[in-house]
Amino acid sequence: MLKKELLDILACPKCKGDLEYDQENEVLICHACRLKYEVKDDIPIMLIDEAESF
Repeated sequence: MLKKELLDILACPKCKGDLEYDQENEVLICHACRLKYEVKDDIPIMLIDEAESF
């Protein structure tokens, strides 16, 4: 699980917008860009090229 302090400072690398943490699926979601960033071993993978569209 990601710490609240980390979640407070993370932003979407594409639009710099807010992210929502889906703890069950271990992804960070940007609703503005419609992208999901995977979280592996409590480390967010914030690469636009590796993000999944939804």
